[in-house]
This record gives sequence, structure tokens and C-alpha cells, in this order.
Amino acid sequence: MRRKARQASKAENRPRFWGRHAVAAALANPERDIVRIWATREAVVGLEIPSTIPVVFSDVADLGRMVPRDAPHQGLVAEVERLDDILLADLLDEAEDGRPLVVLDQVTDPHNVGAILRSAAAFGALGLVTQDRHAPPESGALAKAASGALETMPWVRVVNLARALDDMAEAGFWRIGLTGEAETTLAEALGPKRVALVLGAEGEGMRQNTESHCDALARLPITGIESLNVSNAAAIALYAASVS
Repeated sequence: MRRKARQASKAENRPRFWGRHAVAAALANPERDIVRIWATREAVVGLEIPSTIPVVFSDVADLGRMVPRDAPHQGLVAEVERLDDILLADLLDEAEDGRPLVVLDQVTDPHNVGAILRSAAAFGALGLVTQDRHAPPESGALAKAASGALETMPWVRVVNLARALDDMAEAGFWRIGLTGEAETTLAEALGPKRVALVLGAEGEGMRQNTESHCDALARLPITGIESLNVSNAAAIALYAASVS
């Protein structure tokens, strides 16, 4: 898949990934440039680290000072370059029936976005689409929550989400906005082979302009609580789409 070139990252803006799964997934991704790795000698056992990547051996205390407090680094920290941007048009060119798109309207929590990437990968989604200015950047927390999916699930950042939804419609996607206020259930809204699942931020939900660019609004059939965490809602919706 072609990627839109990104200007060279400044060192201070490079994310640091931590934990064996996140670092191993980054190493396995040919699109990911890894600047350097800090590690304990025990942690690198079994990892295939190219000789071109500098490895600085450090103790656990030093690694702990390089990541957020109490972050489970497991003896591994990697400084990486951000992935280049993917063009929406290129992603839509690869659309296949039965592979849903996940669209997030101003979901900014990195843990939620990471968990959604993980669910999207688990259920064979085509990719994730967010706004570029109202979504979290790549980070250690997001990579940890994604459990490797940040490296494998295409993530498109767009300037105008409404225009992106129009492009999805032209590519044959049935756009379903998830909201607890809808009368239609998700099972009733599903049907077309190409589906874009649109979810809004917790609390605020989808913006009105985003809702107006959906073909249907639907709710999850939950009882006893008002709503679910957005990452849980995304996982349920992806499962429903995969079996419809």
C-alpha cells in the first residue's frame, strides 16, 4: 500500500514504545523505522534485532525513567519513527466485501484507540479512519493497548471526516453510525456486504454533521446500563458485522 510521505520527524517528537509485544511487532514491520533500542540483556534473548539498529543495554531502573511511571516495559524500550500516512483512496482501492471499516469521530484516548485497533485486526477489518487533528498520535500507551495491531492495521488520518464518509459511500460502503439514541438495532441496520462502522467520542458521541453523513443510525442491544466504553462498543460491532 502506498503511503503519503511524511516530513522527517524531529527527535523530540519520536514515540517510544515499550513492552515485548509492542517492540517485537515494530521490529517485524518493514514499514517501521526503529532509531534505537534500550534493553536489559535478558529481554533481548529471542528477539531478532537487525545489526543496523543500535542497542543500548540498560538496567531496569534506567528503563523505568524513560517511560511513564509504572509502565510495564518488560526490559524493552524502542525509539521509533512514526509511520507514514496512508491515503484513504488507496485503502478504499483494497476494499473487499465482508471487511468493515472503523471510523472514529474525535475519539482521543490512546488506550481506547489502541484497543479498537486490536479488535479491528482480530475481526479482519479493512482499516481505521480518524481525523488527523482529533485523534491521538502514535505513542507507547497506544502501541501497548493495540498489542501489535498498530503495526498491521492500516490507519488513515483525514482532514475532513464528512468528506471521507462521502468517499466511502462512493466506494460502496453502507455507513452505520452507532448511537444509543437510535431506534434501529445494529443487527437490523447490517445487511450490505461493505460496512463502515462510525463511532463517536465517549460523552459527546458523534457530531451532528457526522451523523448526517451516515446511511443509518443504530444502537447496540444493551440493557441495564446507558452505554459502553467506545472500545467495547467497537469490538461488539465488529463481531456483529463479521457474522452478519
